[in-house]
Amino acid sequence: MTVLENVSLKEFNTFGVDAKASLFASVKNQLELKEVLKDPRFKNPFLIGGGSNLLFVNSISRPVIHINIGGIKIIDENDDSVIVSAGAGIKWHDLVLWALKNNYGGIENLALIPGNTGTAPIQNIGAYGVELKDVFYNLIAVSIDDCSTHIFDENDCEFGYRDSKFKNEWSHQYVITSVRLMLQKNNHFINTQYGAIEKTLIKKNISNPSIQDVADAVIEIRNNKLPNPKELGNSGSFFKNPIVSKEKTDKLLLEHPNLPHYEFTGNFYKISAGWLIEKSGLKGLREGNVGMHAQQALVLVNYGNATGKELWKFAQKVQQTVAQKFGITLDPEVNIIE
Repeated sequence: MTVLENVSLKEFNTFGVDAKASLFASVKNQLELKEVLKDPRFKNPFLIGGGSNLLFVNSISRPVIHINIGGIKIIDENDDSVIVSAGAGIKWHDLVLWALKNNYGGIENLALIPGNTGTAPIQNIGAYGVELKDVFYNLIAVSIDDCSTHIFDENDCEFGYRDSKFKNEWSHQYVITSVRLMLQKNNHFINTQYGAIEKTLIKKNISNPSIQDVADAVIEIRNNKLPNPKELGNSGSFFKNPIVSKEKTDKLLLEHPNLPHYEFTGNFYKISAGWLIEKSGLKGLREGNVGMHAQQALVLVNYGNATGKELWKFAQKVQQTVAQKFGITLDPEVNIIE
């Protein structure tokens, strides 16, 4: 393990923002992680994985630890299910492909989500009717304070919509080193009801889809509407779908009967943030090197060498415009690092 100074983080964030880290270390195992955490220079570190869910508004003065822990292995199984452990540095989509290769079901709807496995529980990643918590078994994390090792189950993590305890109270307390999922070996539950999956399968004349068919459909949908971060800097969906009361939803529907809305829980509904942005006239809007993508209104894009400040300023403009038109404040799904 090597400690580097004044390192550009451009290749470590999918927005391609050229922020700088005063100190930087990349760790490949738990031993290296504990070594660097004990280094007095790395007090109060900033942790980075695939960099797919963050926006550096400025360069970062805190020391940066890149979590690059690999490895996928089976730790337990029976006739029906298998518990898989994946290192925090494994790319999430690589884990999905591994599961598909072995015919393990449960995460096929989460294909092509950017980022690493270690950050998946922090965000409780989700797509097309499936969330990480649906297959989560537990995770292993190291305490930043004393380097002790801990195992946390679903209840400990307090998963919510794109949320968890690791995103809040524990954001500066633990480093996730591996994640364990319980996947199906057979009798796969096929979920095609959300989004455009069913339409895509019908177009392909697939009436009895396998988990591979579902994953292929999800990949096709995502490729058609989401720009490749390697070609156009972005972090996928920038804003969360807002959760609003039934009363507020009913009022919106009187004026906008085509408003996409989904029952969330109790008397609350999830509203399509992309629809709100599009109807606010912001889809495809570009200002210099920054804009909302023409094919997907939820995706904030770096068209060139935009700075983090420029991207965040534009995102705030989107928030203000939607709030003025619909009375709804959009919250970023991406972590804003100021």
